Amino acid sequence: MGRDTLEEFRAKAKMPVVVVADNVRSLNNIGSIFRTSDGFAAAGVALCGISATPPSPEIHKTALGAEESVAWRYFATTAEAVAALRAEGYTIACLELVNGSVSLADFVPAPGAKYALVVGNEVDGIDQAIVDGADLCIEIPQSGTKHSLNVAVSTSVALWEFYKHYFCK
Repeated sequence: MGRDTLEEFRAKAKMPVVVVADNVRSLNNIGSIFRTSDGFAAAGVALCGISATPPSPEIHKTALGAEESVAWRYFATTAEAVAALRAEGYTIACLELVNGSVSLADFVPAPGAKYALVVGNEVDGIDQAIVDGADLCIEIPQSGTKHSLNVAVSTSVALWEFYKHYFCK
């Protein structure tokens, strides 16, 4: 199918987006985030707090090896990850429905900007202190009775929107 080898993928240009997993508890969700990050060539993943790290058979079950192709780092807290990424020039964007959030349908990445896309815990969402300190919050428009999607699904939807701006022009 003409897929990149691991070495080719690691060497190719990446989207300037790092996914920050704020205390994501499900190893299957972590694996799915890795797989989506590979598929859309995200710059990396930051795993924070209780978020599990590779190697793990349960992460591998859904990542299917993407935990080896996508660069990742672990931080004891999401605040540490956000501080490190901000120091590296990343704009902090929380994927969270809050007052003043920007619809993903209307969001356009700023030229030359790098983004740390913070995604939250399956039950509690993103820590409020992280939301309060973010540069912006992005929401996924929805029409159902629920106000959220699964964290791995939300990450996939958001990364696809970023990908369209960077690689589908």
